[in-house]
Amino acid sequence: MERRTRWTGAIFLFVALDAASLQIRGALLPQFEATFSVSPDLLGLIAPAGTVGFFITVLVVGLAAGRIQIHRTLLLGVLGAGGFLLAMSGAPVYPLFLAALFFHGLSLGGVRALDRALLSHLYPDRRGRIFTLHSLAWALGAVSGPALAAIVISVADWRAVFVLLGLGFFPILLSIRSLPLPERMKNERPISLSGATDLIRDPVILGMASALLLIGGIEGAIFTWLPYYAATSLSTPLAPLALSAYLLAYVPGRIVYTLLAERVGYARLSLGLALPAIPAMYVALVLTEGYAMLAAVFVLGLFMSGQFPLLSAVGVEAASGYSGPVNAISTSATYVGMAAVPTAMGVITGVYGIASAMLVPVVLIVGAALFIAATWLSVHRV
Repeated sequence: MERRTRWTGAIFLFVALDAASLQIRGALLPQFEATFSVSPDLLGLIAPAGTVGFFITVLVVGLAAGRIQIHRTLLLGVLGAGGFLLAMSGAPVYPLFLAALFFHGLSLGGVRALDRALLSHLYPDRRGRIFTLHSLAWALGAVSGPALAAIVISVADWRAVFVLLGLGFFPILLSIRSLPLPERMKNERPISLSGATDLIRDPVILGMASALLLIGGIEGAIFTWLPYYAATSLSTPLAPLALSAYLLAYVPGRIVYTLLAERVGYARLSLGLALPAIPAMYVALVLTEGYAMLAAVFVLGLFMSGQFPLLSAVGVEAASGYSGPVNAISTSATYVGMAAVPTAMGVITGVYGIASAMLVPVVLIVGAALFIAATWLSVHRV
Protein backbone atom coordinates (compact mmCIF):
# COMPACT_ATOMS: atom_id res chain seq x y z
CA MET A 1 0.00 0.00 0.00
CA GLU A 2 2.84 2.40 0.85
CA ARG A 3 4.53 1.68 -2.49
CA ARG A 4 1.29 2.33 -4.36
CA THR A 5 0.77 5.59 -2.46
CA ARG A 6 4.30 6.78 -3.20
CA TRP A 7 4.00 5.99 -6.90
CA THR A 8 0.64 7.72 -7.07
CA GLY A 9 1.96 10.81 -5.29
CA ALA A 10 5.02 10.99 -7.53
CA ILE A 11 2.95 10.64 -10.70
CA PHE A 12 0.40 13.23 -9.59
CA LEU A 13 3.12 15.74 -8.63
CA PHE A 14 4.90 15.18 -11.94
CA VAL A 15 1.76 15.74 -13.98
CA ALA A 16 0.94 18.88 -11.96
CA LEU A 17 4.39 20.33 -12.70
CA ASP A 18 4.05 19.27 -16.34
CA ALA A 19 0.76 21.19 -16.56
CA ALA A 20 2.19 24.25 -14.84
CA SER A 21 5.18 24.31 -17.21
CA LEU A 22 2.78 24.09 -20.16
CA GLN A 23 0.45 26.85 -18.98
CA ILE A 24 3.11 29.42 -18.13
CA ARG A 25 4.05 29.57 -21.83
CA GLY A 26 0.79 31.24 -22.84
CA ALA A 27 0.83 33.49 -19.79
CA LEU A 28 4.37 34.65 -20.60
CA LEU A 29 3.96 35.22 -24.36
CA PRO A 30 4.18 39.03 -24.00
CA GLN A 31 7.44 38.64 -22.02
CA PHE A 32 8.89 36.31 -24.66
CA GLU A 33 7.83 38.75 -27.38
CA ALA A 34 9.59 41.64 -25.61
CA THR A 35 12.73 39.76 -24.51
CA PHE A 36 13.47 37.99 -27.78
CA SER A 37 11.92 40.62 -30.14
CA VAL A 38 9.84 38.10 -32.11
CA SER A 39 6.63 38.45 -34.13
CA PRO A 40 3.30 36.65 -33.40
CA ASP A 41 3.92 34.02 -36.08
CA LEU A 42 7.28 33.14 -34.47
CA LEU A 43 5.62 33.04 -31.05
CA GLY A 44 3.41 30.33 -32.50
CA LEU A 45 6.52 28.10 -32.72
CA ILE A 46 6.49 27.70 -28.93
CA ALA A 47 3.66 25.18 -29.13
CA PRO A 48 5.31 22.78 -31.64
CA ALA A 49 8.75 23.18 -30.05
CA GLY A 50 7.39 21.88 -26.77
CA THR A 51 5.21 19.24 -28.37
CA VAL A 52 7.18 17.60 -31.19
CA GLY A 53 9.74 16.09 -28.83
CA PHE A 54 6.98 15.08 -26.45
CA PHE A 55 5.08 13.36 -29.25
CA ILE A 56 8.13 11.42 -30.43
CA THR A 57 8.97 10.09 -26.97
CA VAL A 58 5.38 9.30 -25.99
CA LEU A 59 4.86 7.31 -29.16
CA VAL A 60 8.18 5.42 -29.08
CA VAL A 61 8.21 4.71 -25.34
CA GLY A 62 4.50 3.93 -25.13
CA LEU A 63 4.60 1.41 -27.99
CA ALA A 64 7.76 -0.16 -26.54
CA ALA A 65 6.41 -0.33 -22.96
CA GLY A 66 6.65 -4.13 -22.89
CA ARG A 67 10.33 -4.12 -23.94
CA ILE A 68 12.12 -1.17 -22.32
CA GLN A 69 13.56 -0.69 -18.83
CA ILE A 70 10.63 1.24 -17.42
CA HIS A 71 12.19 2.42 -14.17
CA ARG A 72 15.28 3.84 -15.88
CA THR A 73 13.11 5.57 -18.48
CA LEU A 74 11.07 7.24 -15.74
CA LEU A 75 14.19 8.44 -13.92
CA LEU A 76 15.74 9.92 -17.07
CA GLY A 77 12.45 11.61 -17.95
CA VAL A 78 12.10 13.30 -14.57
CA LEU A 79 15.75 14.42 -14.59
CA GLY A 80 15.48 15.88 -18.09
CA ALA A 81 12.16 17.59 -17.40
CA GLY A 82 13.67 19.56 -14.54
CA GLY A 83 17.08 20.12 -16.12
CA PHE A 84 15.85 21.55 -19.40
CA LEU A 85 13.49 23.96 -17.61
CA LEU A 86 16.59 25.33 -15.91
CA ALA A 87 18.26 25.56 -19.33
CA MET A 88 15.25 27.52 -20.67
CA SER A 89 15.62 30.00 -17.83
CA GLY A 90 19.13 30.88 -19.00
CA ALA A 91 18.58 30.86 -22.78
CA PRO A 92 20.08 34.08 -24.21
CA VAL A 93 18.36 33.90 -27.63
CA TYR A 94 15.05 32.60 -28.95
CA PRO A 95 16.43 29.59 -30.95
CA LEU A 96 18.19 28.25 -27.84
CA PHE A 97 15.02 28.76 -25.81
CA LEU A 98 13.08 26.72 -28.39
CA ALA A 99 15.78 24.02 -28.41
CA ALA A 100 15.64 23.66 -24.62
CA LEU A 101 11.85 23.57 -24.84
CA PHE A 102 12.10 20.74 -27.38
CA PHE A 103 14.28 18.63 -25.09
CA HIS A 104 12.07 19.46 -22.11
CA GLY A 105 9.14 18.03 -24.08
CA LEU A 106 11.24 15.02 -25.07
CA SER A 107 11.88 14.32 -21.36
CA LEU A 108 8.27 14.84 -20.32
CA GLY A 109 7.14 12.36 -22.94
CA GLY A 110 9.23 9.56 -21.44
CA VAL A 111 7.22 9.78 -18.22
CA ARG A 112 3.83 10.67 -19.67
CA ALA A 113 4.04 7.65 -22.00
CA LEU A 114 4.04 5.41 -18.93
CA ASP A 115 2.25 7.25 -16.11
CA ARG A 116 -1.32 6.30 -17.00
CA ALA A 117 -0.26 2.72 -17.80
CA LEU A 118 1.39 2.58 -14.37
CA LEU A 119 -1.77 3.89 -12.71
CA SER A 120 -3.81 1.39 -14.71
CA HIS A 121 -1.85 -1.46 -13.13
CA LEU A 122 -1.89 0.10 -9.66
CA TYR A 123 -5.69 0.51 -9.77
CA PRO A 124 -7.01 -2.13 -12.22
CA ASP A 125 -10.57 -1.96 -10.83
CA ARG A 126 -10.83 1.84 -10.76
CA ARG A 127 -9.24 3.02 -13.99
CA GLY A 128 -11.86 5.63 -14.85
CA ARG A 129 -11.74 7.19 -11.40
CA ILE A 130 -7.94 7.22 -11.07
CA PHE A 131 -7.53 8.61 -14.62
CA THR A 132 -9.89 11.46 -13.75
CA LEU A 133 -8.03 12.11 -10.49
CA HIS A 134 -4.79 12.09 -12.48
CA SER A 135 -6.33 14.73 -14.75
CA LEU A 136 -7.49 16.66 -11.68
CA ALA A 137 -3.85 16.83 -10.55
CA TRP A 138 -3.04 18.15 -14.01
CA ALA A 139 -5.80 20.76 -13.66
CA LEU A 140 -4.50 21.95 -10.28
CA GLY A 141 -1.03 22.37 -11.77
CA ALA A 142 -2.46 24.12 -14.83
CA VAL A 143 -4.37 26.62 -12.68
CA SER A 144 -1.26 27.26 -10.59
CA GLY A 145 0.98 27.93 -13.62
CA PRO A 146 -0.43 31.30 -14.76
CA ALA A 147 -0.88 32.40 -11.14
CA LEU A 148 2.76 31.55 -10.39
CA ALA A 149 3.85 33.42 -13.51
CA ALA A 150 1.85 36.51 -12.53
CA ILE A 151 3.27 36.53 -9.00
CA VAL A 152 6.88 36.01 -10.06
CA ILE A 153 6.95 38.57 -12.88
CA SER A 154 5.53 41.18 -10.49
CA VAL A 155 8.71 40.93 -8.37
CA ALA A 156 11.34 39.33 -10.65
CA ASP A 157 12.29 38.44 -14.22
CA TRP A 158 10.19 35.83 -16.07
CA ARG A 159 13.17 33.47 -16.08
CA ALA A 160 12.70 32.89 -12.35
CA VAL A 161 9.43 31.06 -13.12
CA PHE A 162 11.33 28.37 -15.02
CA VAL A 163 13.91 28.05 -12.24
CA LEU A 164 11.22 27.42 -9.62
CA LEU A 165 9.38 24.84 -11.73
CA GLY A 166 12.61 23.13 -12.79
CA LEU A 167 13.71 22.61 -9.19
CA GLY A 168 10.31 21.12 -8.38
CA PHE A 169 11.04 17.98 -10.41
CA PHE A 170 14.04 16.88 -8.34
CA PRO A 171 12.11 15.74 -5.21
CA ILE A 172 10.20 13.38 -7.53
CA LEU A 173 13.50 11.96 -8.76
CA LEU A 174 14.61 11.27 -5.19
CA SER A 175 11.26 9.68 -4.31
CA ILE A 176 11.18 7.10 -7.12
CA ARG A 177 14.93 6.44 -7.42
CA SER A 178 14.80 3.25 -5.36
CA LEU A 179 11.04 2.59 -5.53
CA PRO A 180 10.20 -0.82 -7.09
CA LEU A 181 7.67 -1.01 -9.90
CA PRO A 182 4.34 -2.77 -9.21
CA GLU A 183 4.33 -6.41 -10.28
CA ARG A 184 1.50 -5.90 -12.76
CA MET A 185 3.58 -3.32 -14.67
CA LYS A 186 6.06 -6.10 -15.46
CA ASN A 187 3.25 -7.96 -17.24
CA GLU A 188 2.73 -5.19 -19.81
CA ARG A 189 2.47 -6.98 -23.16
CA PRO A 190 4.92 -6.00 -25.93
CA ILE A 191 3.35 -5.00 -29.22
CA SER A 192 4.71 -5.40 -32.75
CA LEU A 193 4.39 -2.82 -35.52
CA SER A 194 1.65 -4.85 -37.16
CA GLY A 195 -0.06 -5.23 -33.80
CA ALA A 196 0.10 -1.48 -33.27
CA THR A 197 -1.44 -0.96 -36.71
CA ASP A 198 -4.26 -3.37 -35.88
CA LEU A 199 -4.78 -1.62 -32.54
CA ILE A 200 -5.11 1.80 -34.19
CA ARG A 201 -7.60 0.35 -36.71
CA ASP A 202 -9.90 -0.76 -33.91
CA PRO A 203 -13.01 1.48 -34.30
CA VAL A 204 -13.00 2.44 -30.61
CA ILE A 205 -9.29 3.31 -30.57
CA LEU A 206 -9.50 5.13 -33.90
CA GLY A 207 -12.53 7.14 -32.78
CA MET A 208 -10.89 7.99 -29.46
CA ALA A 209 -7.66 9.12 -31.16
CA SER A 210 -9.51 11.21 -33.77
CA ALA A 211 -11.58 12.95 -31.12
CA LEU A 212 -8.52 13.61 -28.95
CA LEU A 213 -6.62 15.03 -31.92
CA LEU A 214 -9.27 17.76 -32.20
CA ILE A 215 -9.69 18.15 -28.44
CA GLY A 216 -5.92 18.64 -28.18
CA GLY A 217 -6.10 21.26 -30.92
CA ILE A 218 -8.80 23.14 -29.03
CA GLU A 219 -6.88 23.03 -25.76
CA GLY A 220 -3.66 24.10 -27.47
CA ALA A 221 -5.49 27.02 -29.05
CA ILE A 222 -6.90 28.16 -25.73
CA PHE A 223 -3.76 27.53 -23.67
CA THR A 224 -1.58 29.45 -26.12
CA TRP A 225 -3.75 32.24 -27.54
CA LEU A 226 -6.56 32.97 -25.07
CA PRO A 227 -4.53 35.44 -22.94
CA TYR A 228 -3.31 37.17 -26.12
CA TYR A 229 -6.91 37.43 -27.39
CA ALA A 230 -8.21 38.59 -24.01
CA ALA A 231 -5.73 41.47 -24.07
CA THR A 232 -7.79 43.03 -26.90
CA SER A 233 -10.65 43.73 -24.48
CA LEU A 234 -9.02 43.57 -21.03
CA SER A 235 -6.11 45.45 -19.51
CA THR A 236 -2.70 43.76 -19.69
CA PRO A 237 -2.64 42.71 -15.98
CA LEU A 238 -6.16 41.21 -16.27
CA ALA A 239 -5.76 39.39 -19.60
CA PRO A 240 -4.09 36.25 -18.10
CA LEU A 241 -7.19 35.85 -15.91
CA ALA A 242 -9.05 34.55 -18.97
CA LEU A 243 -6.84 31.45 -19.05
CA SER A 244 -7.01 31.19 -15.25
CA ALA A 245 -10.82 31.27 -15.41
CA TYR A 246 -10.87 28.53 -18.06
CA LEU A 247 -8.44 26.31 -16.16
CA LEU A 248 -10.10 26.95 -12.81
CA ALA A 249 -13.21 25.24 -14.17
CA TYR A 250 -11.16 22.07 -14.69
CA VAL A 251 -10.94 21.56 -10.93
CA PRO A 252 -14.67 21.28 -10.02
CA GLY A 253 -15.36 19.74 -13.44
CA ARG A 254 -12.97 16.86 -12.95
CA ILE A 255 -14.11 16.29 -9.38
CA VAL A 256 -17.69 15.87 -10.59
CA TYR A 257 -16.72 13.67 -13.54
CA THR A 258 -14.66 11.46 -11.21
CA LEU A 259 -17.90 10.68 -9.39
CA LEU A 260 -20.00 10.29 -12.54
CA ALA A 261 -17.61 8.42 -14.84
CA GLU A 262 -18.26 4.86 -13.70
CA ARG A 263 -22.00 5.43 -13.21
CA VAL A 264 -22.78 7.05 -16.55
CA GLY A 265 -20.13 5.43 -18.75
CA TYR A 266 -17.01 7.04 -20.16
CA ALA A 267 -18.10 7.46 -23.78
CA ARG A 268 -21.65 8.53 -22.94
CA LEU A 269 -20.46 11.17 -20.46
CA SER A 270 -17.89 12.45 -22.97
CA LEU A 271 -20.61 12.92 -25.60
CA GLY A 272 -22.91 14.55 -23.04
CA LEU A 273 -20.22 17.16 -22.38
CA ALA A 274 -19.21 17.73 -26.02
CA LEU A 275 -22.65 18.71 -27.31
CA PRO A 276 -23.23 21.75 -25.03
CA ALA A 277 -19.57 22.70 -25.50
CA ILE A 278 -20.39 23.71 -29.11
CA PRO A 279 -22.57 26.74 -28.25
CA ALA A 280 -20.43 27.46 -25.18
CA MET A 281 -17.32 27.70 -27.40
CA TYR A 282 -19.01 30.13 -29.77
CA VAL A 283 -20.25 32.34 -26.95
CA ALA A 284 -16.90 32.37 -25.13
CA LEU A 285 -14.60 32.95 -28.09
CA VAL A 286 -16.77 34.96 -30.50
CA LEU A 287 -19.77 36.68 -28.91
CA THR A 288 -18.37 37.97 -25.63
CA GLU A 289 -15.47 40.15 -24.57
CA GLY A 290 -14.10 41.75 -21.41
CA TYR A 291 -15.50 40.56 -18.09
CA ALA A 292 -18.36 38.67 -19.75
CA MET A 293 -15.76 36.56 -21.56
CA LEU A 294 -14.21 35.56 -18.22
CA ALA A 295 -17.52 34.04 -17.13
CA ALA A 296 -18.09 32.42 -20.52
CA VAL A 297 -14.68 30.71 -20.66
CA PHE A 298 -15.26 29.32 -17.15
CA VAL A 299 -18.46 27.64 -18.37
CA LEU A 300 -16.61 26.38 -21.43
CA GLY A 301 -13.90 24.93 -19.19
CA LEU A 302 -16.51 22.92 -17.28
CA PHE A 303 -17.58 21.16 -20.49
CA MET A 304 -14.07 20.62 -21.85
CA SER A 305 -12.39 19.47 -18.64
CA GLY A 306 -13.56 15.86 -18.78
CA GLN A 307 -12.74 15.00 -22.37
CA PHE A 308 -9.15 13.77 -22.16
CA PRO A 309 -9.52 11.50 -19.08
CA LEU A 310 -12.85 10.09 -20.22
CA LEU A 311 -11.76 9.33 -23.78
CA SER A 312 -8.46 7.88 -22.54
CA ALA A 313 -10.39 5.54 -20.24
CA VAL A 314 -12.55 4.47 -23.20
CA GLY A 315 -9.38 3.40 -25.04
CA VAL A 316 -7.83 1.53 -22.12
CA GLU A 317 -11.09 -0.31 -21.43
CA ALA A 318 -11.16 -1.41 -25.08
CA ALA A 319 -7.60 -2.84 -24.93
CA SER A 320 -6.55 -3.13 -21.29
CA GLY A 321 -3.68 -5.53 -22.07
CA TYR A 322 -2.03 -2.80 -24.11
CA SER A 323 -2.44 0.11 -21.71
CA GLY A 324 1.02 1.47 -22.58
CA PRO A 325 0.42 1.61 -26.35
CA VAL A 326 -3.13 2.91 -25.88
CA ASN A 327 -1.82 5.63 -23.58
CA ALA A 328 0.80 6.48 -26.22
CA ILE A 329 -1.88 6.77 -28.89
CA SER A 330 -4.24 8.91 -26.80
CA THR A 331 -1.54 11.22 -25.44
CA SER A 332 0.31 11.66 -28.72
CA ALA A 333 -2.92 12.37 -30.62
CA THR A 334 -3.78 15.07 -28.08
CA TYR A 335 -0.37 16.70 -28.24
CA VAL A 336 -0.19 16.61 -32.04
CA GLY A 337 -3.36 18.70 -32.00
CA MET A 338 -1.82 20.96 -29.35
CA ALA A 339 1.19 21.57 -31.61
CA ALA A 340 -0.50 21.98 -34.98
CA VAL A 341 -3.47 24.19 -34.18
CA PRO A 342 -1.69 27.01 -32.25
CA THR A 343 0.94 27.15 -35.01
CA ALA A 344 -1.75 27.55 -37.67
CA MET A 345 -3.47 30.15 -35.53
CA GLY A 346 -0.21 32.11 -35.32
CA VAL A 347 -0.18 32.34 -39.12
CA ILE A 348 -3.86 33.34 -39.21
CA THR A 349 -3.26 35.96 -36.52
CA GLY A 350 -0.39 37.47 -38.49
CA VAL A 351 -2.56 37.78 -41.63
CA TYR A 352 -6.13 38.33 -40.42
CA GLY A 353 -5.87 39.12 -36.70
CA ILE A 354 -6.49 37.18 -33.50
CA ALA A 355 -10.31 37.48 -33.66
CA SER A 356 -10.38 35.48 -36.91
CA ALA A 357 -7.96 32.90 -35.48
CA MET A 358 -10.24 32.25 -32.50
CA LEU A 359 -12.87 30.84 -34.87
CA VAL A 360 -10.66 27.76 -35.37
CA PRO A 361 -11.52 26.02 -32.05
CA VAL A 362 -15.22 26.72 -32.67
CA VAL A 363 -15.02 24.64 -35.85
CA LEU A 364 -12.94 21.92 -34.18
CA ILE A 365 -15.43 21.28 -31.36
CA VAL A 366 -18.11 20.37 -33.91
CA GLY A 367 -15.79 17.79 -35.47
CA ALA A 368 -14.78 16.46 -32.05
CA ALA A 369 -18.43 15.93 -31.08
CA LEU A 370 -19.00 13.89 -34.25
CA PHE A 371 -15.98 11.65 -33.54
CA ILE A 372 -17.08 11.17 -29.91
CA ALA A 373 -20.54 10.15 -31.09
CA ALA A 374 -18.97 7.60 -33.47
CA THR A 375 -16.80 6.27 -30.63
CA TRP A 376 -19.83 5.90 -28.37
CA LEU A 377 -21.62 3.92 -31.08
CA SER A 378 -18.54 1.70 -31.54
CA VAL A 379 -18.39 0.98 -27.81
CA HIS A 380 -21.98 -0.20 -27.84
CA ARG A 381 -21.38 -2.45 -30.84
CA VAL A 382 -18.51 -4.27 -29.06
